[in-house]
Amino acid sequence: MDYIWSDRKRTLFGLPLSFTKYCLTEDRLFIEKGFLNKSEDEVRLYRILDLTLNRSFGQRIFGVGTIHCYSADKSMNEFDILSVKRSKDVKEMLSGLVEKQRDLKHVTNREFMSYDEEESSEE
Repeated sequence: MDYIWSDRKRTLFGLPLSFTKYCLTEDRLFIEKGFLNKSEDEVRLYRILDLTLNRSFGQRIFGVGTIHCYSADKSMNEFDILSVKRSKDVKEMLSGLVEKQRDLKHVTNREFMSYDEEESSEE
């Protein structure tokens, strides 16, 4: 499998000393956790609805950040890509791949605007 990007969760001083690994392909994101007992989660990129980048002061000092993802996947509704290097670049790459996959799969995201009858009757 050809990975576009992969990294590990960074710990103290931005060092990759954890057993959480992230891998990204053209159409899927894999999150592998564990040392003796391993688990691997997978989310199809077209299911990702929104991305948020969070960088605390300590994370900025060591050049890492956390990407929070909202998805339509039932098992991975919300998840984090924790403490990765070049987090802003990774978020932009992920966002571009999500849009590309949504276009390829003809997936649209419908947003509903609330309509308040009281506000409209005052006009």
